[in-house]
Amino acid sequence: MGSPVAEVAVAAEVRTLPRITGLSSRLLTVPLLRSWGAEAPENHVIVTEIQTDDGGAGHGFSWTPTIGPQAVKALLDFDVAPFITGLEANPEGVWDELWKRLHEAGGGGLTTIAMAGADLALWDLQARRAGTSVTGLLGQRQDSVEVYGSGVNLHYSLGELVAQVERWVAAGHNAVKIKVGKPDLREDMERVAAVRKVLGPHRKLMIDANQRWDLPATFRALDVLGEFGLEWLEEPLRADDLWAYRRLRQHSPVPIALGENLHNIYRFRDFIEAGAVDIIQPNIIRVGGITPFRRIVELARTHSIRVMPHLLPELSGQLALTMAEPTLVEDIEDASFEQLGVLDAPSPVQVRDSLLTLTGRPGLGFAFSGSSADHQNRNAL
Repeated sequence: MGSPVAEVAVAAEVRTLPRITGLSSRLLTVPLLRSWGAEAPENHVIVTEIQTDDGGAGHGFSWTPTIGPQAVKALLDFDVAPFITGLEANPEGVWDELWKRLHEAGGGGLTTIAMAGADLALWDLQARRAGTSVTGLLGQRQDSVEVYGSGVNLHYSLGELVAQVERWVAAGHNAVKIKVGKPDLREDMERVAAVRKVLGPHRKLMIDANQRWDLPATFRALDVLGEFGLEWLEEPLRADDLWAYRRLRQHSPVPIALGENLHNIYRFRDFIEAGAVDIIQPNIIRVGGITPFRRIVELARTHSIRVMPHLLPELSGQLALTMAEPTLVEDIEDASFEQLGVLDAPSPVQVRDSLLTLTGRPGLGFAFSGSSADHQNRNAL
């Protein structure tokens, strides 16, 4: 048992946690510098701020590349904000209470994306109160983490794709990922072969089918593409098809990766325990923020499953530096927040020679543009 003095001190510390007095949100919509195709011409960032009764403020965001930014903002404004007002500013405690409140509206997707906006702001607040970065607060375990080049490039011509891969090689990347899923498998083979030629035999090559195939098509693709030394095949099947993924992994010569479209720890547990996946790729925003992401990472670690965070390198990189096991951070060409121009201050991370490091900013380190209207006006100039 602890001493009475220590117990009183702990109780006093708990009592001094500030309480949330409000949450505000605003929407930034920014055109992409490199098109992701006709279905995704822009990204949406829902910037959040939490205020506390001691005058503190925490800054976070939600994000979606295509669907539902207005719905996410409405959830934050009309459901999340009034519910968390008055709660202690404890990220994990707030997340669990908010999950109980919102999950009946959906076990993931818009609900968890909205929850991320509150969760990130609370972690930012807690780190700022401690005088450190979120990475420092959680415990930095790596000085740097490797970044891989990634692109939404299925609509690129073969020449455009090869030129993109050449840029990644010139930038020092030792791993790249490209999209596959052309109507004619022979075209996929031509593209993968051309990319492998640029990369040489020693750099890592990953392919992502974005749920375009069924099980027979995936096996046909593996027969043709498996010879190119693939590090993983990502999301070839509909993301919810656990039965098919279990069957696929039993026979695949290439490691299977998925997770960007799994939205809570229970779905990750289902896929892991079914033996349906080699590598999980949680998106920190889509799973609901830092709190659930850390729990998913620990779940994977106990099952010896690798974790490769999905997108958002300026956020994923900060969390990757706290992970015990090696990982890769995905960086889509010309799509970081800094490159898109939605930050009013330097990025919290920097990438040089394919290695990501911190820049030493407090909290999460994001200072987003002042308002969506101001940002859109600047883009129009």
